[in-house]
Amino acid sequence: MPRYIVSSVKDLSARPAGAAPTGPASRGAPGAPGPEAADLLAAISAVRRTARQAVRKAWPEEPLPTAQSELLRRVADRPGITVAEAARELLLAPNTVSTLVGRLTGQGLLSRERALADARSVRLSVTRRAQQRLASWRDLRADLAQTAILQLAEEDRRVLADAAPALRRLAERLAPHVTSHAPGMGGDLSPGRPPGEPVRRLG
Repeated sequence: MPRYIVSSVKDLSARPAGAAPTGPASRGAPGAPGPEAADLLAAISAVRRTARQAVRKAWPEEPLPTAQSELLRRVADRPGITVAEAARELLLAPNTVSTLVGRLTGQGLLSRERALADARSVRLSVTRRAQQRLASWRDLRADLAQTAILQLAEEDRRVLADAAPALRRLAERLAPHVTSHAPGMGGDLSPGRPPGEPVRRLG
């Protein structure tokens, strides 16, 4: 049986249906990305993308622009994060993040505080209104996903349930690569504000 090597997307059409790809990846060579990794990440991306689109369509209010939404979630995950830290983690310019902060603050979703120990350091946190908005968004997303899951075959539902713990462990294994390779991160994922550091709210 002839063997085919896919070197580009165009080669996919040249390979007969059912023919298995060859090369280091298919043989599981050390250091080579296996096809299971690409397929898994593509599937996860598809689920995230369609879930986000479904929620935005069903959301009763005007959805936030993507950049504002990402910043809001990051601040919710890391209360006390600074503008500079958020810019590094989101791979945005600091002045861009500052603009996003201004818009979210104007909507009553973010609050800015200064650390008393360093008046130049501005810390960010989400407001109660933002917390309620994020919780409602997550609830709606979960409801839509649950409705879709219930439409799947029982075997598919069981596979998805069994895969959840493994996906969390995969995220844990990937986390060190985030801290070591993200520009400007320097391996530091410490909270934005040291515990107990006093802050004062900006007027």
